[in-house]
Amino acid sequence: MLEKIPMKTPLVEMDGDEMTRVIWKMIKELLLEPYIDLNLEYYDLGLPNRDKTDDQVTVDSAMATKKYGVAVKCATITPNAARVKEYNLKEMWKSPNGTIRAILDGTVFRAPILVKGITPYIPNWKKPITIARHAFGDVYKNSEAIVPGGAKAELLVTLEDGTEEKYPVYTFNDGPGVLQGQFNVDASIKSFARSCFNFALDTKQDLWFSTKDTISKKYDHRFKDIFQEIFDSEYADKFSRAGIEYFYTLIDDAVARVVRSQGGFIWACKNYDGDVMSDMVATAFGSLGMMTSVLVAPDGTYEYEAAHGTVTRHYYKHLKGEETSTNSVATLFAWTGALRKRGQLDGNARLEDFAGKLERATIDTIESGVMTGDLASMSTLPEIRKANTQDFLLAIKEKLDSLLL
Repeated sequence: MLEKIPMKTPLVEMDGDEMTRVIWKMIKELLLEPYIDLNLEYYDLGLPNRDKTDDQVTVDSAMATKKYGVAVKCATITPNAARVKEYNLKEMWKSPNGTIRAILDGTVFRAPILVKGITPYIPNWKKPITIARHAFGDVYKNSEAIVPGGAKAELLVTLEDGTEEKYPVYTFNDGPGVLQGQFNVDASIKSFARSCFNFALDTKQDLWFSTKDTISKKYDHRFKDIFQEIFDSEYADKFSRAGIEYFYTLIDDAVARVVRSQGGFIWACKNYDGDVMSDMVATAFGSLGMMTSVLVAPDGTYEYEAAHGTVTRHYYKHLKGEETSTNSVATLFAWTGALRKRGQLDGNARLEDFAGKLERATIDTIESGVMTGDLASMSTLPEIRKANTQDFLLAIKEKLDSLLL
């Protein structure tokens, strides 16, 4: 019996909802607890507890992440009207991811996990495409209203000296409508830019950035200008020496370029764009369940999470006692990413090594033909054995044990 790996500093654990919460428990019991003397600071971000604590638990988990430097997060529900009724919620709580990102002010980097036998839907994609998503403000911290007909909407800005500036938005003479106001701040955009430039240098990949500044001549143009100013003054020489490139283009042109590319670069996007494009890239590479996701804050804080949702359909089957075959790879790689980073920061080589071997065991399991239903439906391997949720994790455990001998 191998001696369990010790952990010096706590790792912040954020539990989640539905089928991913079930998988979360399985991963800990089967693949972590037998090998690691886990040191975790636990926060239950399941929707019932967020409602019970008036969402204070989400804020507390983010503050703990700032304190300890590394967190791992399970997928969580962002409630809509139907969820409010289903869970009998006090109110329609905001996205916990949005709340955590706003507190940490980080950039989300998402990249596909490539395995043999899963061919991208876009045949010329040969290398991973990493999406860098700005994780602050925009639509995720918006103010919005349903506006009655005849109303006049304006942006009102009150300056420090009390002076007011008004900007016309729309007069709803042709009937009722909707209105939305969103914001961003220079400091966060600058952090986003530097995070992207540093990540590009660390990984030696080209960096692309895209907005729609031809239409949004103030808001999006501000992003473009800040990126260019920081690149020119701080990173141009470093990029040249590293042999990598930074360039800006409109987002519609970027989409066309991405589809025609072979991959192997970082695509930086504003918050909403990154949300959408990361799912598109993940699905085109094979599966949302095969995507790493890490939030990197300017102060060096890291929060790892699964890039997908809570797999509601499988959860309802699970509640009925029916068998599921749910892909746990993204959730598993959230754990390995967090454990590796915790090991790096603490100088714990055994923990780093374990994280790498668990990832290797996961990939080896899939490439041996054992996989969940979503992967089995697209794999080109000659021999495939579709495994249920637990059996897939048990197969990984078998591979892991052989690597640890």
